[in-house]
Amino acid sequence: MFGLYGPFHNVFVVGKADFAYSNAPSSISNTLHGASLLLRWSSYWHWFINLSASDYPLVTQDDLLHILSYLPKNFNFINHTNDIGSRELRRMKRISVDPGLYLSAKSEMFYATQKRELPDAYKLFTGSSSAILSREFVEFVVEGTNNLPRIVLMYFSNMPSSQANYFPTVLCNTREFKKTVINHNLHFASWDELSKQKQRSLGLEDISNMIQSGSAFGSGFLLDDPVLDHIDQKLLNRKAGSIVPGGWCLGEADGDSCTVWGDTYILRPGLGAKRLEKRLVELLSNGTFRSQQCVLQ
Repeated sequence: MFGLYGPFHNVFVVGKADFAYSNAPSSISNTLHGASLLLRWSSYWHWFINLSASDYPLVTQDDLLHILSYLPKNFNFINHTNDIGSRELRRMKRISVDPGLYLSAKSEMFYATQKRELPDAYKLFTGSSSAILSREFVEFVVEGTNNLPRIVLMYFSNMPSSQANYFPTVLCNTREFKKTVINHNLHFASWDELSKQKQRSLGLEDISNMIQSGSAFGSGFLLDDPVLDHIDQKLLNRKAGSIVPGGWCLGEADGDSCTVWGDTYILRPGLGAKRLEKRLVELLSNGTFRSQQCVLQ
């Protein structure tokens, strides 16, 4: 498997990763670091998809590439809302200090006793930490001359749950990008029925709902959970110890078909592409997605 990375030049490892707290300001720093490196390394990509360790694909690369190739390249897929509940508003007013921004070893986050007012120079939005962001927007955030991304980044540097708030806030406060937002990150997630606030772990009992959702990814998997093997076998056609086969794999089907390589530009989309296409048609065809873009509550 690892022998494929070198010849195709499509896997890059940052090296020693900086310490980061999940969904805290240091995680935004790591995400922007990765995005800036991808901008530098290659000009041949259109979307930046940031995933967490608990995310897993529900469609193959060929499925995803095939469907995205038909969409405008400036679309940004991210859950977002300005309807922020009182509990989350209280969290946003708290001032937190993230040790991941200045310490090399893990240490607990701590909070100031004072609280601050919410900004009035721009509107706050909250949403999903995982997203599918256009290259145009990533360039705007990392390299752009507009100062808004940096101002918002500084504000969120002292806020808990900032990873889920940063990108939605920048997108929805920028005129040229707010009309490119699709209010769905193409992830399937399940939430605790009682609190509706806590995301629960996905298991084999969720397979049917995952498939019917038409999502590209699932969120909330546990390490080495049996559901991952089921997804590999039934949805991705992946055999143990091998990679997910694509149109460039020309070997025998009863073995590892990717030991023989063909044209990497050839795609062989499968049932996952049909599911994802159906989901996108539901999101885009009736025009209601316009009414869900960066709505102020």
